[in-house]
Amino acid sequence: MRAVFLDSESLDDLDLTPIRDRVDELVCYSGTSVEQVPDRVAGFDLVIVNKVPLSAEVITAAERLRLICVVATGVNNVDLAAAEARKIPVCNAQGYGVISVAQHVLTQLLALHTHILDYDRAVRAGDWARATQFCLLDYPILELAGRTLGIVGYGTLGQAVARLAEALGMKVIVSARPGSDRVPAGRIAFTHLLEQADVISLHCPLSEETRDLIDADALARMKPGAFLINAARGGIVNEQALADALRSGHLGGAAVDVLTEEPPRNGNVLLEGDIPNLILTPHCAWGSIRARSRIIEQTAENIRAFEAGRYERCVNL
Repeated sequence: MRAVFLDSESLDDLDLTPIRDRVDELVCYSGTSVEQVPDRVAGFDLVIVNKVPLSAEVITAAERLRLICVVATGVNNVDLAAAEARKIPVCNAQGYGVISVAQHVLTQLLALHTHILDYDRAVRAGDWARATQFCLLDYPILELAGRTLGIVGYGTLGQAVARLAEALGMKVIVSARPGSDRVPAGRIAFTHLLEQADVISLHCPLSEETRDLIDADALARMKPGAFLINAARGGIVNEQALADALRSGHLGGAAVDVLTEEPPRNGNVLLEGDIPNLILTPHCAWGSIRARSRIIEQTAENIRAFEAGRYERCVNL
């Protein structure tokens, strides 16, 4: 089996031996433009991608193609209908980043409550050296214990974050599906969660139902001084509305790992320098060394299963 990896950059620092051991040849490109895709997939049995799009035209024209492996959970960059029409399985990676993302969210949660980044900047700016007493207490330090964390999206990620928060003494409330009239046992209506939570953490997928879910109206419903954490997907939060809520002081702070455009080559309102109490990270919550190693291992498992005549983590057949 000849394999080509079209955009390996996010895994380039790791050992791809588990994948290499499953194929006769592995050609890796750190990145591939849309224009380069047709030539680079020609003659290969297996195409491995992360975010590079595989269109219907590419899939139809790649005569030798027999398997597509996506080194991520989302497969919206692959034309699944075209792959299904040719009986080409599309296999992804699943659940690899739960621990990594939950750890990142906990880090954001702690950073917002302790203002640790503000204190670090203050020390480096000489504020401590100029202090009139032994310490600096310029920023409010809040304890997590006793505060309420609202979780929107209670899959494996939301549940992992809930366990960490509860271990630190937080009360956890879980949203029912936004927009639904049905509130299952153990959940509360989304609008009520907005009003009750001291912190809201988002773990739902981006869909037409969740796009701009946290808009100006939702932010206005949140408790004054509340925090918002988004390590889910850009687009779930209306970025202009978030910037406005932080600038006005209604929101106490926010931590964001995802933006509507990634990377933000065309700028983004959240990158403007006058937005207070905002922590931005570059879609790295998922990317622990162990999580990315799991992706490699799962991809090798997907290939092994295909060779044995069965499908593992197949999303289209």
